[in-house]
Amino acid sequence: MPDKNQARLRRASQTRLKIRELGHVRLTVHRTNCNIYALITTSAGDRVLASASTMETDLRATLKNGGNCSAAKAVGKRIADKAKAAGIEKVAFDRAGYRYHGRVKALAEAAREGGLQF
Repeated sequence: MPDKNQARLRRASQTRLKIRELGHVRLTVHRTNCNIYALITTSAGDRVLASASTMETDLRATLKNGGNCSAAKAVGKRIADKAKAAGIEKVAFDRAGYRYHGRVKALAEAAREGGLQF
């Protein structure tokens, strides 16, 4: 029986294959217990076009804890701002096999409010 991380990576690979087939720019989310990260990459995943995380110094100064929903909202707004600055308005959301709830959902909704379409 596969462990949780292998099952998550299997789900993520299926999503990434479909996004690569469609040729969309991809917004990828990665979360740990203490932090959350967001990357905008090309559809093939070979180049990072924009990134944001709770590890950035200006976000760390404003956040008390990097592993909660309010931190995810802050990262979502920041990635939307960086994407707009790079000229990206439409992305495909890659939740990396994580369930769409909690911090992942908060980040996605904040990015939508910031002007990203997916």
